[in-house]
Amino acid sequence: MDTQITLPTFDVERVRADFPILSRTVHERKGKPGKPLVYLDSAASAQKPRQVIDAMTRFLEEDYSNIHRGVHFLSQTATDQFEEARRKVARFLNAPSERNIVFTRSATEAVNLVAHSYGRTFLSEGDEIIVSVMEHHANIVPWQLLQMDKGIRIRVVPVDEHGVLDLNAFEDLLSDRTKLVAMTHCSNVLGTVTPAKIIARMAHERGVPVLFDGSQAAVHGVVDVQDIDADFYIMTGHKLYGPTGTGVLYGKYDLLKKMPPYQGGGDMIESVSFEGTTFKAPPARFEAGTPAITEVIGLGVALDYMESLGREAIAAHEHDLLQYATQQLSQVDGLRVYGTAPGKGPIISFTLEGVHPHDLGTIVDQYGVAVRVGRHCAEPLMERFGVGATARASFALYNTRAEADALVESVIAVKEFFGA
Repeated sequence: MDTQITLPTFDVERVRADFPILSRTVHERKGKPGKPLVYLDSAASAQKPRQVIDAMTRFLEEDYSNIHRGVHFLSQTATDQFEEARRKVARFLNAPSERNIVFTRSATEAVNLVAHSYGRTFLSEGDEIIVSVMEHHANIVPWQLLQMDKGIRIRVVPVDEHGVLDLNAFEDLLSDRTKLVAMTHCSNVLGTVTPAKIIARMAHERGVPVLFDGSQAAVHGVVDVQDIDADFYIMTGHKLYGPTGTGVLYGKYDLLKKMPPYQGGGDMIESVSFEGTTFKAPPARFEAGTPAITEVIGLGVALDYMESLGREAIAAHEHDLLQYATQQLSQVDGLRVYGTAPGKGPIISFTLEGVHPHDLGTIVDQYGVAVRVGRHCAEPLMERFGVGATARASFALYNTRAEADALVESVIAVKEFFGA
């Protein structure tokens, strides 16, 4: 007899209890209660569970010390916890080893590290880098700086009206001049998830390494860098329910070994003299100075938290919210959603006819609903769709259908206010 295995229901109310900030109200006024916070801005930065907050506090109260160079008990204890966080990141991405994991201050710094170290070493005038029109500025500007310095050329892959990446155009752009592909894995505006494995295969057939910006993708699904065959993969801690000041660069070790240091200082050297300096092997080579010790430990706990809930279960919950919210918003006359690619992440960017997004964001905030408005650090994509700004609602593991309803109700209130 066949036995069906039923996965446990994702208990969002139990999850919400882990996030202290979600119980607060906003806009309290004299004699009037505040509005319950409806936080729909996790694509900008996610809230932190109590487990992360408590772990960082406990470390600061009980185990804090600088790492790697001390022989005393606290230094060794802190070092063990810091390096355990590196192993957690490696497992989270299914990296071959913790040696593949470099800690940075942010995803932005991780891109800059590759641009400065790999780009300035291996790219020359006339070489080309391929990006997409969907890129965050953090995956555009570092390459433009390299362009000014080295005379390289940046080629751009378009998207269609749904926000789907044009793979035929990507194939046409690949040439003998292509020396690097740097592509988002999930758009922070459209939610489009790019076919990373196909992109890597197409690039590797021409011997071209690939960097993926996973700042959004790593939050909303399982990422396996070995299966994708990514040469570099980047993510940021503060979107993964961890603290700010933490970023991750995954790199294939043979590439990291060939790259010179990004910055110079303590803890990344073998020896220093005025005649010359020798450097440690990766990842230490790229981690000059005292890192964000407490924050990295907090990031490790945040990854533990996601794993404990089940990343597939999180993704299913967020997909349900995306479908529900999209369906409800589609019933609002004059509202346009940007980005309808199949399999997209839980991000909805939209405009309301006759209402500037900043006005919309200001008014829905009075109802307790926090959304992001503006260009979302993606001005070329805004230009592609002929829009100056959008409102963006982004869903996370702690959001509910009731909060999606609150968003819709507040948007309808905006529409009525402007008579739109």
